[in-house]
Amino acid sequence: MTPTFSFEFFPPRNDEAAARLRDTYRRLAQLAPEFFSVTFGAGGSTQAMTLETVLDISRQTGVEGAPHLSCIGSQKEGIREIIDSYRSHGVRRIVALRGDLPSGMLNIGEFRYASELVEFIRRETGDHFLIEVAAYPEVHPQARDVEADLASFKRKVEAGANSALTQYFYNADAYFDFVDRCLAVGVNVPIVPGIMPITNFSQLRRFSEACGAEIPRWMQKRLESFGDDRESIRAFGVEAVTALCRRLLDNGAPGLHFYTMNQAEAVLGIWGNLGLANGAGK
Repeated sequence: MTPTFSFEFFPPRNDEAAARLRDTYRRLAQLAPEFFSVTFGAGGSTQAMTLETVLDISRQTGVEGAPHLSCIGSQKEGIREIIDSYRSHGVRRIVALRGDLPSGMLNIGEFRYASELVEFIRRETGDHFLIEVAAYPEVHPQARDVEADLASFKRKVEAGANSALTQYFYNADAYFDFVDRCLAVGVNVPIVPGIMPITNFSQLRRFSEACGAEIPRWMQKRLESFGDDRESIRAFGVEAVTALCRRLLDNGAPGLHFYTMNQAEAVLGIWGNLGLANGAGK
């Protein structure tokens, strides 16, 4: 199976950020990815901007846009309105997530888990959408244990998910072990590794502590040794993440999903190192 590639963005907060993002996705569109996904703010607070960004991407590049949709803190009628809007705008792919309850909100709403969101989308729209869900090779930070986390993922697939995008990781063995465990319980949808380029170590460390992604000790020590030398951090990051991507692809990963942080340079560096031609994303 030919690997597929995709890239993730977050909605811009102002006109200047929007212009930078537009430049980024125009450059990455030349790689002919399978799709561009667009995230949202806490509790879906930027959901309107998510759709606007998805539509702008599609108009500007012709690449399919996939909005992220969270359900925690939401009511079924609100989610119904959102997916009806997506369908009316020609959106065909959704990244369905539980999300995090916004600070200060006590009502979790009518959905507790992403599997319930997937089931609701299928019940409301049939097979109209390709549904991506999240997977956690290093275990979701709020999961009770490894088995509970795997069971949760299986429920999302059984509810109707087509494929999965993983949380980023830097340990390929964690990914391959997760895929093997999924196959052992009858889950065989494509599980696409999420790839986080390394450009800012302090930011990466903060993200990783929040989401439970492990930065291997050897990698932490190398990154710490560069201090504030951002160019050295970026160069090391490109080489280290290239090696990770190469191992994943060489051993059967169905593609790669890049968390771009709305920047193109590091992704393009990794892409070039992998020897992928423009258009390899299709």
